[in-house]
Amino acid sequence: MLSFFLPVFLVFLFLGLPVFFALLAAPGLLLWAAGMERDITLLYRNVYTGIDSFPLMAIPFFMLAGELMNRSGITLRLVEFSQALVGHLRGGLAHVNVLSSMLFAGLSGSAVADVSALGSMLIPAMEKNGYKKRFAAAITAASSIIGPIIPPSGIMIIYAYVMGESVAALFLAGIVPGILMAGGLMVAVWLMADKYELPAATKRASWGERGTASLRAFWPLMTPVIILGGILGGVMTPTEAAAVAVGYAFVVALFIMRTLKLRDIPDILTRAGITSAVVLLLVGAAMAFKTVAALARTPEQMAGILLALSDNPLVLLFLINLLLFLVGMFLDAGPAIIILGPILGPIFVELGVDPVHFAIIMAVNLTVGLLTPPMGLVLFVTSSVSGLRVETLSKAILPFLAVQVTVIFLLTYIPALTLTVPRLFGFVQ
Repeated sequence: MLSFFLPVFLVFLFLGLPVFFALLAAPGLLLWAAGMERDITLLYRNVYTGIDSFPLMAIPFFMLAGELMNRSGITLRLVEFSQALVGHLRGGLAHVNVLSSMLFAGLSGSAVADVSALGSMLIPAMEKNGYKKRFAAAITAASSIIGPIIPPSGIMIIYAYVMGESVAALFLAGIVPGILMAGGLMVAVWLMADKYELPAATKRASWGERGTASLRAFWPLMTPVIILGGILGGVMTPTEAAAVAVGYAFVVALFIMRTLKLRDIPDILTRAGITSAVVLLLVGAAMAFKTVAALARTPEQMAGILLALSDNPLVLLFLINLLLFLVGMFLDAGPAIIILGPILGPIFVELGVDPVHFAIIMAVNLTVGLLTPPMGLVLFVTSSVSGLRVETLSKAILPFLAVQVTVIFLLTYIPALTLTVPRLFGFVQ
């Protein structure tokens, strides 16, 4: 009977039950029906034990660092820096949007934070400069998913925690995929310039203007350097690096840039606390959900089903990409990784796929799911910021979604794109 917990979970989702409650209600109901009341206690105790982890403390710290950076006006400096570099291209503000998202990713690692911070600024600016609103909203939403791919990344921390992988290895492995995603979107903007009648390029910034913009953005851009440098140098653990990022953001915003006021701190702490609580509750519930998956022997059953279809790793990777894309339509990336990672990861490692490579395939695929209806979180946030209907956004985003799916398959079938950087630092053989 326990093998029905996944279908019951999906039914609860379709009925509109929040993911956190669905993750607990589905297995809890089946344990009760199977007369396994003693295991129900274990299920709900695992919600706490799933959160009680030192590595996971990095998530609220990175959330807080992102809030500090955003509130202090650092986002504006990143946009100015991007404008100086690529604003002269045809469809300049669209390119600025993508590049700003890539730079902002190094500060927050959150797609939702990206849309909230950059969307409220760039969508009105693009509309004012002659871009159609739906195009401006679509490129903002599409570029925001770079956030969880480029380090620091919350979902990479979650995957490393669940699967016992190195956070540093996953951070390094996400650099090239993030750059590929940004490059692909910028190529798409260039190809769409005539069809969408994108505004002509603005005047190319002088080297002096670029130098000024670089100096203004210098302190924010040092954040990912400090985080990765500290981790790779063995000076800090990822959790300690996240705490250092908070301290650095506070000093930069309050004393160097002087754009943060002490009266802003309570609201920043509240917003970061609420966001972190949502993420960590989902992690705890997903870890409890994972317990029932183990009791039901779901990994073994899934392995049997997959291997019955084919024993060719290339074919299975294609099928898994389809499965993950579908899962991403209904489930947020964090819970999906915790639920499916322990089920799918060992199967592909046995087939010879590098665990870091598979981690990136899974993380990038589920991140793109944030853009897909019916439950794509980024779509809803972008809809709220832009005032457009989700249906309108879903249609406008299709060309950019096609680019991202292409990147996913490139990452899947060319492992060097993912593994070269961590291999250079000795994390992959």
